Amino acid sequence: MNHPGAPPPYPAHAPTPQKKSGLPVWLIVLLIVVPLFVAIGGVLVVLGVYGTRKYIANAKTAEARSTISVMARAATEAFESRGALCPSASSPVPASTPRAAKYQSSPADWSRDSAADAGFACLKFSMDAPQYYQYEYRATATGFTVTAHGDLDGDGVVSTFEVEGRVTAGRVLVSPAIQETNPEE
Repeated sequence: MNHPGAPPPYPAHAPTPQKKSGLPVWLIVLLIVVPLFVAIGGVLVVLGVYGTRKYIANAKTAEARSTISVMARAATEAFESRGALCPSASSPVPASTPRAAKYQSSPADWSRDSAADAGFACLKFSMDAPQYYQYEYRATATGFTVTAHGDLDGDGVVSTFEVEGRVTAGRVLVSPAIQETNPEE
């Protein structure tokens, strides 16, 4: 029912939408954002691994620092009560440096000296917890040295922590600094 001269109700020929050239926006975003997030995530993982390794190494080296400090304090206390330094320990505990593993010492390891008042027994020192380091106590008439040796990563490079004490004017003076060589090895 068209009236003469009236436009048709619907266009006889609807214009066809033109096709867009290129990729859809969502695909462009996906191709840029996803790799960006993956790259950022990778960097964070690397930093996390590095930080964790550093934290673990510091926790393990804390054992050596703490233990030799306790042994130096024990040597000082023994000197104050005996009037002389304790004799050297006959051998370190354990006998060889642990490599990338803990060593579980026994009370007998700390009391190997032939005299009851020598070495670790004189210091009244022993460890019952597993240890990453080999501990040694050496003394002379005028001083002592406490040393820890360890190989935390098992690569054959040994880390060493050492503290010294000297008898001066009837007192033991302990070095305030721990000498460290390759501390994170």
